[in-house]
This record gives sequence, structure tokens and C-alpha cells, in this order.
Amino acid sequence: MISRTLSLYLAGRFARTVVAAFSFIFLLIYVVDLVEMLRRSGDAARATGLLMAGLSVLRTPTVAEQALPFAVLFGSMVAFLNLSRKMELVVARAAGVSVWQILAPPLIVVVLAGIASVAAFNPAATWMKQWSDAIELSVFGGPSNSWGDLWLRQRSVDGQAIIHAFGKEADGTKLTRVEVFNFDDKGNFVERIDAASGELHEGYWELRDAKVLTPGFETFPASTYLLATTLDPREVSQAFVAPDTVSFWSLPALAGQTARAGLDPTAYQLKYQELLARPLLLAAMVLVAACFSLRFFRAGGVEVMVSGGVAAGFVLYVTTKVINDLGEAGFISAPLAGWLPGLVGCLFGLYVLLQQEDG
Repeated sequence: MISRTLSLYLAGRFARTVVAAFSFIFLLIYVVDLVEMLRRSGDAARATGLLMAGLSVLRTPTVAEQALPFAVLFGSMVAFLNLSRKMELVVARAAGVSVWQILAPPLIVVVLAGIASVAAFNPAATWMKQWSDAIELSVFGGPSNSWGDLWLRQRSVDGQAIIHAFGKEADGTKLTRVEVFNFDDKGNFVERIDAASGELHEGYWELRDAKVLTPGFETFPASTYLLATTLDPREVSQAFVAPDTVSFWSLPALAGQTARAGLDPTAYQLKYQELLARPLLLAAMVLVAACFSLRFFRAGGVEVMVSGGVAAGFVLYVTTKVINDLGEAGFISAPLAGWLPGLVGCLFGLYVLLQQEDG
């Protein structure tokens, strides 16, 4: 084992570099978001420059959290290259310190950082995002639909129904541009209702300016169409909450409530597994960075090493997105989709380092 002094030194150097990389990315995201908010402020009389600056502060942590793996990747590469440039790695290796002993302190630091980001930073970021959404709604007004089209599935005394809306207002109990597909208890299609708007009441949906399309019959209009439901406002509002705005500690309960309401909880389950696997993913980023940054600095080829590390990080990011899309579509389970990117990254880093160090 390496000495405690060397371990603390490597951990400190690594932590400072990663924090600096994350701070730079955080500031860059903030500036870009602030420019966008200032552009939007021209359409709202209540939007002042100071308010937009504060709103960007509330919005930035959620986006910056998604960039944390890249901050660890770039910070790790800079830290290792600096150690190599100052000949510190060369001296350590000459003293008999292996690459695994050198990587142990950074890996411990990044795993602890991953746990802290999940347990503390994520709840704070989601709370700030919810606060910013409320401010945006009050300042800019209009329907709020930050999660694309809205889908609901319900069971009632009338059978099964799939509700599709293109927008919502406030807590989600008021929908705009609504499409309803009704099925009987055996799953046979019965009718389709297109409505300009819909509002949830106790025990039923009130659809306004509706058109009812029934196979074999002519389309007929209805100023008001009542559709029975067992959903309550709380279940409906939760169905429209984007996973990125839900705290890590609230995701399991929300997924369970969503499933009990007859809705699809996959997005919440996948987000929960991704957060659980974040320390492993950050460790994978350190190993990938080490594959391209532990080479002797004066041997040249630094540009090639850095380019290789960036390319590897990009490939890992694309792989993560593809696996997440497969998980959201239900082709693979949420636990597998959440843990597979970090596991693949770690195995890749370990394989390359074993080839480089042990032949």
C-alpha cells in the first residue's frame, strides 16, 4: 500500500481538478441559459434582468448534474496529465507504486462525490428546478408542458381508456388538445374522442368541444362529453412530473403510486436506477481517463491521448443514451439500463489498463 501522505496528496490534486472542471461547465451552462432567458424576457413585462439571472441560477443545477460525468472525465485527464508533466507519476512509478495504487485515491474520491451528488446535490437541484418552473409559469404564463406530449392510461366503469394531450395547465388537471381512445373490458376498440380541452372532476373527465368517432357510425360533435375515471388530481399531476424534477428520495414512492394509478412508471424507475449507478459511472470515467492520460508526458502524443479520451467519453455517452432509450421503451429492464453503462465503462477501462500495465 502507498503511504497515507501520497494518498492524500493524489486525492487532493484530483479533487481540486475535478471541482474546477465541474465549476467551469456549471458556469458555461449558466451563461448559455442566461442568454436564452434574457431573449425570452422580451415577451414578458414582468421579466427583469435580475429576475432572469436568478431564474438561471435555479435552472442550471439540473442541467449541470447531467454533465457531471464529463466533468469527472475531463478533470481526471487534466489531473493525470499534470502529474505526468511534473514527473510526479514517473517518480512514483520508479518507487514501485503501481497504477492501481495511484488510481485508488481518485476512485475513492469520485465514488464519495457520486454518493454526495445523489444524496444531496440531486434533491437540491430538483427542488430548485421545481421552484424555477413555478416562477416561469407566473412570469411567462400560458400552458406548461416541459415533458413533451402527455399520455394517461386509466380503468373505469366504462372500460379502459388512453388519454393523449398536447398540453396541460397548472397541476395537470386541465388539458388542451385531448385525444381519448376508449376500449371495452375485453380490450376491443370502441370509440375515439377528440376534444379542444379537458378538465378533471371528481369521478369524471369533462371534455369540451368534442368530436366522437365510432367505427361504423358518422362522426358527431358534442359540446360536452363526460368520461368516467378513477384517477384523482394527485395521481394525474404526478403522471406529468418529469423524472429530472423528482428528488432521488422521492422516486421509489412516486413510481409505486404511478403504477397503482395504472400509469407507466418506467421513466421514474429508470431515473432511480441511473442515480443509484452514478458512483459506478463516475468511477468508469476515471478509468477511461486513466487509459489515455497515464502515459509519460515527454514521450509526446499528448494531443492524440486527449483526443482518444474525449472520443471514448463521447462513445460512452452515446451508449448511455441508447441504453436509456431502450430502457424507456421497455426493451430492457430499468435496473439493467441504469447500471449497464457504468459497468461497461469500468470493464473497458480495466481491460485497457491491464493491457498497458501487465501486458
